[in-house]
Amino acid sequence: QRRRAITMVPALLLLGLSALIGEPGRGFGLLGKAPLGKAAFPPSAGVAALRRTADADIIRLRKYEIPIKRVARNLCLDPALIAAIISQESRAGLLLDNGWDQAQQRFGLMQIDRRYHQPYGTWDSEEHINQCSTMLVLGINEMRARHPTWTWDQQLRGGICMYRARIGNIPVYDEDPCGRDNYYVNSVIGRAQYFKRHGF
Repeated sequence: QRRRAITMVPALLLLGLSALIGEPGRGFGLLGKAPLGKAAFPPSAGVAALRRTADADIIRLRKYEIPIKRVARNLCLDPALIAAIISQESRAGLLLDNGWDQAQQRFGLMQIDRRYHQPYGTWDSEEHINQCSTMLVLGINEMRARHPTWTWDQQLRGGICMYRARIGNIPVYDEDPCGRDNYYVNSVIGRAQYFKRHGF
């Protein structure tokens, strides 16, 4: 499965991500108002709070910078996007109790639900990061295959939402997996922009 994900991702994926999340102001200005599921960061807090949490999270993320970048290189992903999902899902481990969420159902830095998936590795391992990042790649590829006429921006956003649905086993019924609740993807892109400008 991992090999399939790697071979399906063209160089365009890395370049497209870099172009999207490297634009200052884009994403932070797109924050929606409706949350998708239970996120680590409430949408009512606004852009300023998003910047503050990203600024705090990057200190913890430095501990995982090498495995994040290694996984990103192997999967042709931008490491800032992986870091952003880690920040969004677990605040880079801050919200976890021995690797688990409060309900003891979601596991690891990128919060995979053990009820629907077999977690790989320890909660903060490169193996865990690789498992979840591969799921992200598969989600982006699925959006590219299902919606070849969508813009790259739309395909990327759909892939991020598909990742969110897949790790939590959230049913996706709409053509656009973000539906009306696009806060999650906007928050992830906003964080990725921040981390991109700070070395990821």
